[in-house]
Amino acid sequence: MQGKGFIKFMAILLGIVCLYSLSFNLVTYNVEKDAKAYAKGDTIKEKAYLDSMATQPVYPVFGLTYQQVKGKEINLGLDLKGGMNVTMEISLAELTKSLANNTTDANFNEALRNAQAKLNAGGSDFISLFVNEYEKLVPNGKLADFFSTQDNAAQLKANASNADVKSFLSKEANSAIDRSFIILRSRIDGFGMVSPNMQKQEGSNRIFIEMPGVQDKERVRKLLQGSAELQFWQVYQNPEVYGILDNINKTLAASLKDTATVAPAAKATDTTKADNKLAGLGKLNKKDTSATAKNADAAKASPLIGTLLEIQAYKDQNGQIQLAPGAVVGTVLQKDTAKVMAYFAKPEIKPLIPGTLKFMWGLKPKDGTKRFDLYAIKVTSMDGKPALGGDAISNARSDYGENNKPQVSMNMTADGAAKWKKITAEAAGIPDDHSDDKAIAIVLDNTVYTAPTVNGEIPNGSSVISGSFTIDDTKDLANILKAGKLPAPAKIVSDFVVGPSLGQQAIDSGLSSFIIAFVVILAFMALYYNKAGWVANLALLINLFFIMGVLAAFGAVLTLPGIAGIVLTIGLSVDANILIFERVREELAQGKSTGVAIKEGFKHAMSSIIDSNVTLFILGAILAIFGTGPVRGFAVTLMVGIVTSLFAAVLISRVIFEGLLAKKANISFDNKYTKNAFKNIAFNFVGRRKLYYIISTLIIIAGIGFYVKNGGLNLGVDFKGGRTYIVKFDKLMNTEEVAHKLVPHFEGEEALVKTAGTDNSLKITTPYHIQDQDPNADKIVENALRKGLAETGAKFTIESQQKVTPTIASDIIYGAYGAILFSCVLMFIYILVRFRKWQYGLGAVIALFHDVLLVLSFYTILDGVLPFPLEIGQDFIAAILTVMGYTMTETVVVFDRIREKLGESGKTDVYGAERDTLINFALNSTLSRTILTSLTVFFVLLVIFIFGGDSIRGFIFALLIGRIIGTYSSLCISTPIVIDLSKNEAKKA
Repeated sequence: MQGKGFIKFMAILLGIVCLYSLSFNLVTYNVEKDAKAYAKGDTIKEKAYLDSMATQPVYPVFGLTYQQVKGKEINLGLDLKGGMNVTMEISLAELTKSLANNTTDANFNEALRNAQAKLNAGGSDFISLFVNEYEKLVPNGKLADFFSTQDNAAQLKANASNADVKSFLSKEANSAIDRSFIILRSRIDGFGMVSPNMQKQEGSNRIFIEMPGVQDKERVRKLLQGSAELQFWQVYQNPEVYGILDNINKTLAASLKDTATVAPAAKATDTTKADNKLAGLGKLNKKDTSATAKNADAAKASPLIGTLLEIQAYKDQNGQIQLAPGAVVGTVLQKDTAKVMAYFAKPEIKPLIPGTLKFMWGLKPKDGTKRFDLYAIKVTSMDGKPALGGDAISNARSDYGENNKPQVSMNMTADGAAKWKKITAEAAGIPDDHSDDKAIAIVLDNTVYTAPTVNGEIPNGSSVISGSFTIDDTKDLANILKAGKLPAPAKIVSDFVVGPSLGQQAIDSGLSSFIIAFVVILAFMALYYNKAGWVANLALLINLFFIMGVLAAFGAVLTLPGIAGIVLTIGLSVDANILIFERVREELAQGKSTGVAIKEGFKHAMSSIIDSNVTLFILGAILAIFGTGPVRGFAVTLMVGIVTSLFAAVLISRVIFEGLLAKKANISFDNKYTKNAFKNIAFNFVGRRKLYYIISTLIIIAGIGFYVKNGGLNLGVDFKGGRTYIVKFDKLMNTEEVAHKLVPHFEGEEALVKTAGTDNSLKITTPYHIQDQDPNADKIVENALRKGLAETGAKFTIESQQKVTPTIASDIIYGAYGAILFSCVLMFIYILVRFRKWQYGLGAVIALFHDVLLVLSFYTILDGVLPFPLEIGQDFIAAILTVMGYTMTETVVVFDRIREKLGESGKTDVYGAERDTLINFALNSTLSRTILTSLTVFFVLLVIFIFGGDSIRGFIFALLIGRIIGTYSSLCISTPIVIDLSKNEAKKA
């Protein structure tokens, strides 16, 4: 084998990368274990301990802090950690109306309403829908009359065509979505999220946000749906405010003299330097500036300055401590910011703060710390409003200035430019001196985003903001500045809350299924293939290590479907080994030596391995593109697993075999029980194909009958819209009785109640108030639910809840159709290119549709019969696509054997009885691989189904029946049907 040295080098290199990536989890585990040991069950103490360790080096080799290490570990998804995910929709209708200066034109507003209705019904592009609707209402109308305003003059001329207006609106819509993304991300950062996951859903006006660990749903909803408010404020300089802060400090000391107590810190350290403590001012002694001071007496004497608030200071030429100039008046640890603001709000402190001053925090902590800047905002107007609002910005863009440094160029509206001239003149210092230049704070949602210093009066409204920016910083700042220009309200169209107890159950069940499934595979390979099976097992262990390491390196979010994807990938990865081992056994049966048989086995199996893995990877890519949340997590792990499996199962196992051969070790590929398995099989698949057609047709007809009987498919909440709650009771509950109690409280609306795994855990779905735009609708429905459940007399807890509006439900349906059709087109093209026969491609695609119809038929037939709901939702679509991948993988293996046999005979194709014989030979010669791979995957899925938890049981059930149908389809439908598709060619031949 050539390239053994390179393969070993790559394996070692990849191993080092994976080991490094996984080491962060071990380090954080040790720190958090120490925190739990210190806290002894006190969550406040535990959090205080971890906060104190945030900036401490905990990685011994690289000196990384706990905060840095925590950000590099594998992130757990909502189903494993608990938390909340939200889909936000940016209102492009209100954006469009705002761009037209809120016109009252009847046709314009009717076009907006019609476009929104069509978008809700499944339309994809609001701007195109709006322009089309307006042109229907006013065939010769000019949209430029509405949009060619003074603010838009630079981008849109008065004589612009409707096509030009459409292009302008599309750009503004995309820009508004980008700005909303930045604003929402800024808000979430301010919320104190750990590893939030945010994604713009391409081609739509929606943003998906996943927030592990968050349980305060009302606060999140308020945070995300509040209107963004951009403001410009003048600020006080640090020396101007110190006297006020000192007075506050003294007053606090007096009031807290007899009551203040400070608990000792766990490993708390001084993160500041002695030079910054203002000891030379004669007002303070040097103190520990950590949030929980070690010296309680010193904290009583100075409860604010030096204990919580670190004043900005420096040493002058004489070695004296002086107050530093600038807009920042001090820094505070993140965990102490609320305490500082509580001090400022005390009745005895409020009178000490002038009405022209209010404190605000900076957006982000200082680099490498958890300390936030505190600013003193100057209120210059009688009504307390900012000097300038965000509506004064006409445009802002990321740019480059002197020495190619990133900066932001900003333009004001005419009215804004006049105000900006006045503000900058007041902030600017002495010309040509700049020693007393002041800053202007750019504030978003009452948080200071940045506070650039003004060097001079800006008369024309064109400004440049420069500083220590990266290009990403300037892009974000430009988007923030533009945010106030046009209101584009965001509303929540879908949210899903998972309680932490449910998350722990998911972790336990996921780990159980993972371990058991892995043991099942190892045992099977060792028992069936003897010593060669142990080589495959070693490759599997290496593959598992690589999968976890690569996921950690890419910062992937691990979900329960993701764990299912890993387990499934491990099950599928044995497919490559089975293909190779079965070919080796064929070569050994011909009397070849072990070394030659291994070489030939790898050579002949390679084409099938590559084709089958490429088709699965294509399916994984489609899942990643069309899926969201758990489905995307499943797809990512599937794709990563396919790549690592190819490397481990093919290359590493080959190197191991080469090493064993070099040592002249005895390598066996069977035992006395498996030696003659699947030999001398001559099943007539082709001759019985019409019987298989009849069986499939009868099942599909039965499915159609049950579809009509049941009134359609059992669509999940993500397809039809509604709210779903998982409720756990303290005793067994009757579903009909619970539904009967709920309907009156839902004002007659449907309450669909089903068991969720056990009789004391119920899944309750209702469309009650789903169309209601009232922000309190969620609370109204939950209150009604609680009232109805209270009448059952049982104790209960709501463990999770999900809301999906019909708007997003229609998008999911069309996305599902698109995923299935797109995957079929790609499969057809791939097989056409690889096998150069359209009959093969069409046969495979017909088999794919056959599989989808059979799975749907079984779902309609078995719905209500099984003890768990069979809903058609996003997970079901993922299962369908994966089933299609199974079928395609097995079909391609058979096609490969046909192509190989034709190549040996020197023919491009055969017809009639010769083709029947060839196809039967290909099906029978690959039957061992088909059955063994199917059984392996089936056992893995069965283990996940039994131990994997309720949240993915329906998903795994679809894969289970899909696995059976896929095997049946690849043997009895996809290949035999090629004969019927080639009848005309056979006649011509």
